[in-house]
Amino acid sequence: MSWLDNILPSIATAKKTGAGKSTVPEGVWKKCPRCDATLYGKSLEDNLDVCPKCDHHLRISARRRIALFLDEDERRELLADLAPVDLLRFKDRKRYRDRLGAAEKITGEKDALVVVKGRLHGKPLLLAVFEFGFIGGSMGAVVGEKFAQAVNICIEEDLPLVCFSTSGGARMQEALISLMQMAKTAAALERLRRYSLPYISVLVDPVYGGVSASLAMLGDVNIAEPNALVGFTGPDVIRQTVKVKLPEGFQRSEFLLEHGAVDMIVHRRDLRERIASLLDKLCWFRRAVN
Repeated sequence: MSWLDNILPSIATAKKTGAGKSTVPEGVWKKCPRCDATLYGKSLEDNLDVCPKCDHHLRISARRRIALFLDEDERRELLADLAPVDLLRFKDRKRYRDRLGAAEKITGEKDALVVVKGRLHGKPLLLAVFEFGFIGGSMGAVVGEKFAQAVNICIEEDLPLVCFSTSGGARMQEALISLMQMAKTAAALERLRRYSLPYISVLVDPVYGGVSASLAMLGDVNIAEPNALVGFTGPDVIRQTVKVKLPEGFQRSEFLLEHGAVDMIVHRRDLRERIASLLDKLCWFRRAVN
């Protein structure tokens, strides 16, 4: 028996379902959205969900991000009981509360931000990670409240804050309530700055709207993963509005680095070491000046 027989059903014996489709285990193979290469799921996972063919950084869940970034021991989720409420009884094609239920069923999360206290190379920190699968990682009242409370915990416990942002922006189903979170998170980060506690923001494909215009771009150091899309509104909308041809690579992290909008681009495999080094330097500087 070859190695291929171990991971795929035999073509000769596979059961047929529907219109002649063979029963292939879900998740065994994945396709790279950039180069269309077909990738074996386990090999892709071992490579941190980065395509070995073109080096494209595939999108990953918040829980996967936490597992890759933090040390394995002493992880503790905070503020997990906070859940959104449909105060406006909003309805478009679907009711907002139905969207919330569907998003929770798909992702296992109550909202689009997960906050975890843990360690990086043995040193404590607070980590906030957006879950893009929850209504596009949109920021509503709960996301803003979780982030603000995370800042308060950092101040109380003298901890640095690291945030991985991936979002479509403010959550339209919460109207002005969601837009208020831009000011709320920015004000929280100003409090953090007054205590000279480090805040590192990591921009993960994609980051748009109110999140990009607030907490995502307010880090002491703003880091982006390679080829990540970052902007306030999409390039198609901008192109149609201003009626000009946009530069090649517009809104990609490399374009932002060239124009000074981000401080550095770091490969996923290097994030732990680079951020640990940055936190060491920032915490040393804080002790030196205080």
